[in-house]
Amino acid sequence: MLIEANEEFITKIIFTDQPVVQKPNRLTDLTSSQLAEYFSENREVFDLPLAFSGTEFQQNVLALVAEIPFGKTISYSELAHRYGNPKTIRAVAAANGKNPFAIVVPCHRVIGTNGKLTGYEWGLDKKEWLLRHENALPQTLF
Repeated sequence: MLIEANEEFITKIIFTDQPVVQKPNRLTDLTSSQLAEYFSENREVFDLPLAFSGTEFQQNVLALVAEIPFGKTISYSELAHRYGNPKTIRAVAAANGKNPFAIVVPCHRVIGTNGKLTGYEWGLDKKEWLLRHENALPQTLF
């Protein structure tokens, strides 16, 4: 994973297949530690200072995504309802897809209304793995 941070905030956490040369600092080390705890099943909630960017709409949607609890999923339709406008489902899905904080802002927990896994920038195989790790796959997938 690629983790980028300045002295105050985490600015990016993404999956990458490329070799990564990072400039470690206190926040990248903290992020690495919390991710390691997550992968070893010792962390369900992250406590990191994130620097959200994008439009106000995108930031509001990602703030709602950040509230989805470990082990739970919601649909894109439910996310649009939580935003306050069920007609924004496509815009909400697009905002979710621009998440710069993989795993920490759990966009993998947003699934299709029919319970299917859809729309994960880093591949549906990773989305499925993360949801299995959290024991959060909907019963319709078994």
